[in-house]
Amino acid sequence: MTQRRTRRPAPRPPEGTPPPAELARMARTGLSDAARVARWADAALRPGRDGANPDGKGTLSDATAQRAAADLGLTPVQVRADWDTARLAGLIEVHGGDARPGWRLRAWSRDDSAVLRGWVALFDAWSLAYPEPVDREPAAVAEVVSAMPQVLSFLQLSAGPVPVEQLLDLLGQRVTELRTERCEVSYGPEPAAEPAPEPAEVPDAPLAPLLEWALQALASVGALTCGEGQATLTALGSWAVWVKLEQICVAAQSPAGNIEQSAEDMLRGCAQLRPNAARAEYRAWLAARPVGGAVTELIDAARGEDALTRGLAFEALRVVGAPAEPDVRAVVEETPLRPYALLWLAEHDGYDPEEAHEVLTRAESTWLWVDTAAAVADHGEAPLLVRHLESAVQPTVPALLDEVRTVGHPRTVQVLVALAAAHPDPALAKAVRRAAFQVHTGGS
Repeated sequence: MTQRRTRRPAPRPPEGTPPPAELARMARTGLSDAARVARWADAALRPGRDGANPDGKGTLSDATAQRAAADLGLTPVQVRADWDTARLAGLIEVHGGDARPGWRLRAWSRDDSAVLRGWVALFDAWSLAYPEPVDREPAAVAEVVSAMPQVLSFLQLSAGPVPVEQLLDLLGQRVTELRTERCEVSYGPEPAAEPAPEPAEVPDAPLAPLLEWALQALASVGALTCGEGQATLTALGSWAVWVKLEQICVAAQSPAGNIEQSAEDMLRGCAQLRPNAARAEYRAWLAARPVGGAVTELIDAARGEDALTRGLAFEALRVVGAPAEPDVRAVVEETPLRPYALLWLAEHDGYDPEEAHEVLTRAESTWLWVDTAAAVADHGEAPLLVRHLESAVQPTVPALLDEVRTVGHPRTVQVLVALAAAHPDPALAKAVRRAAFQVHTGGS
C-alpha cells in the first residue's frame, strides 16, 4: 500500500498583510515611473542601434537619455534613475548594447504575481538602488549588506516603528558576529596557542552612516519609511521579508534540508525531486545567501565531473534569472559548460525552450548529448539511457556514433559501453560496443 505524504499547508502571511491584489497595486504604483520609461524604451529603441551603452553595465547613452527626457517631460537624471529601477525590477533587460522589454513588462497589467516578483527583485537589489557612501571601506559596506537581513527580520517581527538607535545596536551585534565567524575559520591542525582574544566591539560611529545609507536605500525602493528617528516597514516591505523567511523555513523543513548545504550538495539533494519541487528548493537556497556568491557557487559546481550536477546547476541558474547573465556569459568558452551556457543565454534572450537548441552547432549538440547520457548512466536506469537515443540530433544511430567518436567528450567510452549493455537490439548493441572500442583505442 502506498502512503501519500501529507503536504504542508500553504503558509499564510502575518495578520494585517494586504491581499495579493492590493500588494500588486502598491507595487505598480511604486514602479509606475520605471514602467513608464520601460514602455518608452520598448516603443522607441531599436535593438543594436539605440539604448544602452555597450559597456556591459546597462547604462543609458547620453543621446538616449536626452531623447527620453524630452519625450517624457523629465530630466535626464530622472530618466536614468527610472531606467536603473526598471532594470533592477526586470522590466528592462540589457544584452550587450541592446535594451529589450522584460517579460514582466509584457505581463504588467494582467499578472499580479509578475508585478510582485518584479518588486521583490528590486527589494533584493536594494544595495544597488541607492549610491553607497564613497568615504567608506568596501569591506565595511559588504558587512552591513550581509547584516541587514537580520535587521529587516527584526523590523518585520516588531510590526511597527523601531527606533534607529535600537537598529544600530542590532546591526553592531550582527557585524561583530560576522567578524567572529570569519576569525573562527580553520584551515588545518594548529599547535596549541594562547586563548583567542575576545572579538573587538564594533563602535557605533562608523556604522551609523552605513545604517543611514541602508535605510535610505530600502526607503528608495519602497520597503520602509523613516522619520523622527524611527524606521517602519511598509506593507510591501513586511510582506517581502515574510516571503524570504518563509522560503528559508520551507527549505529547513524539507526532507533534504538543503538550505545550509553547499551548492553541490544542494543540487545532489534535489536530483530526485520533481521539477517544481526542485525549483522551490533552488529558490529557498538562493534566498538564504547573496546572489553573487550563490551564482559563483553554482558555476563552480557545474565545473565538476558529475554531469547531472552540471545540468541541475544551470536549472538553478534559470531560477536566478538576469543577475546570473554576466557569469553565465563568462563561461561560454569553457568547453564542458558551453552548451549549457548557450542554451541558458538563448532562453534568457527570449527563445522558446523547445527551440533554444537551434543556437547550438552540431558538435555542441553532440557534446551535450554525451554529457546528458553520462548523467543518465551514472544516476538513471537502463531504459532511460535507451530512450535518450531519441533525443540525438542525428537521424540514425550510425550517424550519431560517427559524430560521438569525434566530439572528444571524456566520458564517451563509458557512455557507449553503458548504452551497449542496456540496448535490447543485439546488432545495435554490437555496433555501439565497436564504437566504444574504437574510441578507446583511438581508431576510426
